Amino acid sequence: MAQRKFVDEFEAKIEPVIKEEINDYDAFPDKVLLDKLRNQIIQNLIDNNVQNHDSMDDFVKVQIDKTIEGYDLSSNERSYIYNLIDNEISGYGPITELLKDKDITEIMVNGKDEIYIELNGQIIKDNSVSFVNDDHIVRVIQRLVQPLGRNIDVAHPMVDARLEDGSRLNAVLPPLSLNGPVLTIRKFKKELANIDDFLRNGTMTPYMARFLEACVHARLNIIIVGGTGSGKTTLLNVLSSFCSPNERIITIEDAAELKLKQEHVISLETRTTNYEGTGQITIRDLVINSLRMRPDRIIVGEVRGKEAFDMLQAMNTGHDGSMTTLHANGPEDSLNRLETMVLMTGIEIPVSAIREYIENAIDIVVQVQRLSDGRRRVTSINEITGIKDGNIIQKEIFKFKQTGVLSNGDVVGEFLMHNYVPKVYDKIKAHGITDLKDIFE
Repeated sequence: MAQRKFVDEFEAKIEPVIKEEINDYDAFPDKVLLDKLRNQIIQNLIDNNVQNHDSMDDFVKVQIDKTIEGYDLSSNERSYIYNLIDNEISGYGPITELLKDKDITEIMVNGKDEIYIELNGQIIKDNSVSFVNDDHIVRVIQRLVQPLGRNIDVAHPMVDARLEDGSRLNAVLPPLSLNGPVLTIRKFKKELANIDDFLRNGTMTPYMARFLEACVHARLNIIIVGGTGSGKTTLLNVLSSFCSPNERIITIEDAAELKLKQEHVISLETRTTNYEGTGQITIRDLVINSLRMRPDRIIVGEVRGKEAFDMLQAMNTGHDGSMTTLHANGPEDSLNRLETMVLMTGIEIPVSAIREYIENAIDIVVQVQRLSDGRRRVTSINEITGIKDGNIIQKEIFKFKQTGVLSNGDVVGEFLMHNYVPKVYDKIKAHGITDLKDIFE
């Protein structure tokens, strides 16, 4: 009975692999041969006993070797068919090698033949891999999330999770997705960027880097704004590295991506609902709880809802040096979004009072942007200077000005510094930081 169950499971795993061979590999044009190989492997599994081998993997390897032994296949062909089958059994099907590639930062499966990857900041279609059908995609998604104690099916057609290596996974099934199963994986980079990487890549200038480092040392409250994939979290991680090693830092995220090297760091992560639809812990819950944990700094991976009010409250009540990111198109748009988020709490506060709250809480707004050539730039660093005619006023200190695009698609431009001494410079000097004189004096 156990043997029959094993054979059924193996047949379900190997079926899409064989079909994938037919669809995608020119070296195997003979569909009859592939079907024969498949049938022979399955028959061998039925006729033999897995208990005679040390493990199921060993058993599978022996049966595959026996089956293809009698065929005139080149070593490359043999390796190819074996690797595909092995990926289906012990890996994640067609995307196994994509997950291993360190240069790929995002994997997007929009359909069985529509797999896109982000490589060096550019999103390209990968025509070298494909799934057999929608069921094949769902099986791979289930294999990815089941070890995490999560499930995805018709009753639970959406899942958001963090893989064991820190990568973020999001999957949506019909009927929520009209195009079939959709899978998105933002891969976790083990080698995180540092400020030197930013300078080498031209993400910012040394003056900008020194200024932002001074802002962190002076415990100014900072928000980083930008679009999807612009590098907000990466920049937040770099700025967090400037925090003092003597401080108690609490990080709050949906999926833990921040990797602070300081010794006294408490990392909190949200929790989604369980199978019964209960047990959810939100960013807001964690922000409120963090205030009872005696933090020196609170770093929130991203504010996107009611937690914005609690974050601003923390910034206004002695938790200086807090930082967060916000999805917005620019510095002005970010403050409008913050107003909307505070209003979402349902607390009856006049808009004028909300704006005063924001103006008192936030010192610096940093915009990061992914340009058309895939490169990321810090395109603006602003300070909030006050309120005039009921509106929050920002003054730009540094900016990146795009001047054109070369024939190869590379964006050209220049970093500019305004002839302006920011008000926060006094706060910086008040903390004993005097090494910015060559910039502002």
